[in-house]
Amino acid sequence: MLSTEHKAIITATVPLLETGGEALTRHFYQTMFRDYPEVKPLFNQANQHEGHQQRALANAVLMYAKNIEKLENLGPLVSTIINKHVSLQIQPEHYPIVGASLLKAIREVLGEEIATDAVIEAWAAAYGQLAEILIGAEENIYKENEQAPGGWRGARAFKVASKTMESDEITSFVLTPEDGGQVVAHKPGQYIGLTLNINGIGQRRQYSLSAAANGVSLRISVKREPGGLVSNFLHDQVNAGDSLEVFPPAGDFVLTDSDKPVVLISGGVGITPTLAMLTAALSSNRPVHFIHAARHAGVHAFRDHIDALAAKHPQLQRFYCYENADTQAPQPHATGYLNPQQLSDWLPATRDLDAYFLGPTPFMKAVKSHLAELGVPASQTHYEFFGPAEALA
Repeated sequence: MLSTEHKAIITATVPLLETGGEALTRHFYQTMFRDYPEVKPLFNQANQHEGHQQRALANAVLMYAKNIEKLENLGPLVSTIINKHVSLQIQPEHYPIVGASLLKAIREVLGEEIATDAVIEAWAAAYGQLAEILIGAEENIYKENEQAPGGWRGARAFKVASKTMESDEITSFVLTPEDGGQVVAHKPGQYIGLTLNINGIGQRRQYSLSAAANGVSLRISVKREPGGLVSNFLHDQVNAGDSLEVFPPAGDFVLTDSDKPVVLISGGVGITPTLAMLTAALSSNRPVHFIHAARHAGVHAFRDHIDALAAKHPQLQRFYCYENADTQAPQPHATGYLNPQQLSDWLPATRDLDAYFLGPTPFMKAVKSHLAELGVPASQTHYEFFGPAEALA
């Protein structure tokens, strides 16, 4: 149990986490992968190599320590972690591994003079509290997924019904269950997890669902990442008729019911979850402003699809911004980087709107800043990261 004394000790470690949190989490992952190699497939090693996972965990640990007295202040961070865990099928037996590795890293990085027995005891209690919260919440979602019509628990075999190239970089895969059963109705904006075996090594990845729920199939649209182990495997080795192991939909970056105008802003492959959101928004007759940024026309996926929807639905306005425009290719509405003036011109007249945005981190930082500058309430802006959650400050 986390005592008052434990909370005081955790709070006292905040300055150390602010200055050395990333070094601590880097050592934590090295320790865990060395001592418990069986958990390595649960983590995207590209994020490890680039430092994204370490920074995200350091931020999460720091926020937890800062708010140890009032965990409700963590806001959506806990929900984001829970949904990521569910999509990767993190189980209760994984938590002791993480806990042991974290405590070991704290001791080794901070040293015994700072990481005293009292400090280790406090962090053990704090981690135990957090693990209990996460395990309980994740189990609730696992049960909901299992009991929902068309739902399931764990991995379910899906066949690749079709494979379609959407742009120079993005390919879509339509998946249907091999058991012929119903498919759970996912929320617009959610993602699924895949578990694959590549060269004898297990890999797990999450991909946004790029089409609205239909009860029959799921669609993911995958960008080929330079050097990306899983994305290149899917592009080059997986074809129609092949089987993939799929985890149920998860994620809290979803379109909420409202009568406000909705603005969907995406960069690159960030367009994928906004497609399902767009279908849902159009079915409710809400005014929709769809804004997409791409490097050039060759990597702009789903343009014909969006244009066709705009021709059918007068409430849909769409705008495209290319970093570079080819004179021979379909033209965008603007070139260069998306800036506040363009965004202002493309937003509805009212700022009482719901904005959803997704894309590369620099793009998201810019959009978040632009929306705030233009007077869109922060409580009505929503975003999600492709990989580990990082701060957009």
